Amino acid sequence: MDNDTKEQEGLQMSFLDHLDELRQRLIYSLTGIGIAFAVCFYFSQDIYRFLAVPVTQQMQKAQKLKQGKIGKIDLNKVKEGEINHYTLTEDTMLKGVKIQAGTTVLVKKIMKDDKPALVLAQPWIVGADQISAETPIEQILEEGKSRLTYDETRGGLVVTTVTGGFTIYMYVALYAGIALSIPFLFFQVWAFISPGLYKHEKRYIAPVITMGTVLFIMGATFAYKIAFPAACDYLLGWAQQGGFQTLLNAENYLDLIMLIMIGLGIAFQIPTISFVLGRIGLLTPRMMLKTWRYAIVIIAILSAVLTPTPDAVNMLIFAAPMVVLYFLSIGIVWFFGKPRTSEKEITELAHSE
Repeated sequence: MDNDTKEQEGLQMSFLDHLDELRQRLIYSLTGIGIAFAVCFYFSQDIYRFLAVPVTQQMQKAQKLKQGKIGKIDLNKVKEGEINHYTLTEDTMLKGVKIQAGTTVLVKKIMKDDKPALVLAQPWIVGADQISAETPIEQILEEGKSRLTYDETRGGLVVTTVTGGFTIYMYVALYAGIALSIPFLFFQVWAFISPGLYKHEKRYIAPVITMGTVLFIMGATFAYKIAFPAACDYLLGWAQQGGFQTLLNAENYLDLIMLIMIGLGIAFQIPTISFVLGRIGLLTPRMMLKTWRYAIVIIAILSAVLTPTPDAVNMLIFAAPMVVLYFLSIGIVWFFGKPRTSEKEITELAHSE
């Protein structure tokens, strides 16, 4: 009875030791995130501009598409030499000055290079520069359209509260701090589970942290460069077709893009997890090949959660790299995996040699 009591006390202490170890690792992780947060907060404005690039580019693209192509003017309806008022149907940029749609200029029809053309009837002073008379109106519009920049007043990231700007930078610093702390967090996870591994299995820390960090960066980059712009282009396309004016809430946007970047960064850890489990003998290529259908279903569910749109195309954009990584992981397990070997078996094998 006494032996049973001592054994139970030993198990209880072991469990408490694990809780204490977990508490320490959580404290270290939060401390690391806190330090990274302080560093990122100093650069929060630069990070914010970096994160806003995908949606800004897509909004600019949508705005240019909305402007449409410049239609050909039917000069047969205009008499040669007759002066008319021409009204600009879209915004344009001339000599560094933005000319709003609805602006009217005097034009006339002439023969230019043996072809009819609609030109300025008199010089047009724009800002500090002058556009000479008989300049073709289509040339002015084409050049002006190519110089037109994205107008953030017509659509972009907005805040709706007085403290919104400060809150945005806090969010930016927090998300960036978590991303910056990923290698340190990987180390803390490894340090927590390493007591349950054999001595030779603890040597995998360097390749695991390196692989995990590289794959996280690849996942976040894929989200930033490909996945999110594709989803954003799809959503803005619907807004454009509906004739809506798009004003994006900055907090909602940052939540969305950081969820996608961090989510895909974590999803790209499939090879890392497979390497660890295969190396310690808990996962084999046969197991992964037998369960590949279930893996596809899980990947599809994860893609549906991460994808901000309900369409199948964007879901496939999110799912395709994870499917590729899963089958790549089968090769990694086949190449690096081995049966789980205890420290005692390794010692006996060394003595036998």
